[in-house]
Amino acid sequence: MSFAVYEPEATGERLPVTVRPALADDVEAMTDIGLRAGRPVRPDAYLRALDDERRCVLVATADLAGIESQVVGWAQTSHRTVVTDPAPAGHYLAGVTVDPRLRRRGVATALTRARLEWVAGRAMEAFFVVNARNLASIALHRPWRFAEVARGPRLAGVTFEGGVGLLLRAPLAPPGAGTGGGRGAVR
Repeated sequence: MSFAVYEPEATGERLPVTVRPALADDVEAMTDIGLRAGRPVRPDAYLRALDDERRCVLVATADLAGIESQVVGWAQTSHRTVVTDPAPAGHYLAGVTVDPRLRRRGVATALTRARLEWVAGRAMEAFFVVNARNLASIALHRPWRFAEVARGPRLAGVTFEGGVGLLLRAPLAPPGAGTGGGRGAVR
């Protein structure tokens, strides 16, 4: 699995994005972004996830090069109900993919914030699993107080090639507590 190189000092000008629920028409763009990012792509799985009420699939769009509302990144959640390894049942942030040409411009942050707002409407905590070597993803999630719960070669059904995985957990504000983030913006 390919992940972004950790470059904490490398930031670009913030890209104004709109985050919205993904549509079937977005799957081609999501696939293209995954290919550019060097990730495995599964368009059929993306389509199935769009119809699953227990999941949140979002895209970030921006106006680029005269093209309005171009998809520049996407992310999703998963809902784990069966426990088969140390990872508990619950809502998981299940990946964020940003067009590599537009990384470090706030797109992943906007997608993560929106997914956590969606989860907060359904649960008191959120989880994510990550390869321990994926320092960029770990740093991305730090502002939301994600803390390590467990580590191992397999967590939440995910195996970690060439490394160990981390299970991280963040407490969320109770539904209705108001996060100031526009909770109602994402279904």
